[in-house]
Amino acid sequence: MSGISVEKRAQVIVLGNEKGGSGKSTAAMHVIVGLLRDGYKVGAIDLDARQATLGLYLEARVAFAKARGIDLPQPLAAAVQRSELDSRADAEADETTRFTAALGALSASCDIVVLDCPGSDTFLSRLGHAQADTLITPINDSFVDFAMLAKVDPDNHDVVRPSIYSEMVWEARKRRFSRDRGRIDWIVMRNRLGATEARNKRDVGATLDALAKRIGFRTVRGFGERVIFRELYLQGLTLMDVKEVGGLGIHMGMSHVAARNEVRALIGAIKKAAPGLELR
Repeated sequence: MSGISVEKRAQVIVLGNEKGGSGKSTAAMHVIVGLLRDGYKVGAIDLDARQATLGLYLEARVAFAKARGIDLPQPLAAAVQRSELDSRADAEADETTRFTAALGALSASCDIVVLDCPGSDTFLSRLGHAQADTLITPINDSFVDFAMLAKVDPDNHDVVRPSIYSEMVWEARKRRFSRDRGRIDWIVMRNRLGATEARNKRDVGATLDALAKRIGFRTVRGFGERVIFRELYLQGLTLMDVKEVGGLGIHMGMSHVAARNEVRALIGAIKKAAPGLELR
């Protein structure tokens, strides 16, 4: 896996975790469109082609633009299917070839490539993680999702040990460094934060801060729990499109403005540590 290389190196942003339902594909789509609207050439790869949440989102976006006769910024898109070969070694070699071809093709013409990984531990997911310049891991703001990052003492919430996923990220970091001395900037995105301050929310935040120092990630505030994200998905749209698209019956209230600001804050956090992605 460490031998993958592409002729031109685009910035690679990976959305990854090993738990579904965290808003990973929604975050990926908003990052893609936000960067497109900032003037970058963006590629998108769905590494979970069977469920194809990102792929279907992008298809809906193309269909919406065509039906309305409007010009929406679109990424160059690709999907990498899991191999159906019986031999594990042959299947992994096949997936490596497919992945390398897709990433190489998009890197040749894009500034940034965004990868949406499966919500499970797969060989393709590990390939994607090892290519990351920036890894974004959305988690719902609870100790249920925190278990994906670390085992926590139930009495005092101290971190007992990193989880299997955190260990996988550590291995990806080692492979990335051994290949080209590159480093992975890991961002844990506290998603679906409630509006009210609660003890559990404070405890999760304090435990995350302790774990961040131990295994090396940054935390950012993610997206609140808002119905508009689900409404826009069916049309292939994001909050970055609403002002430019009329006739949707969506009133940009304070909640929507706040959500849009959350997206901009996430993109700003990515750019902060990404070499070559100057603020635009």
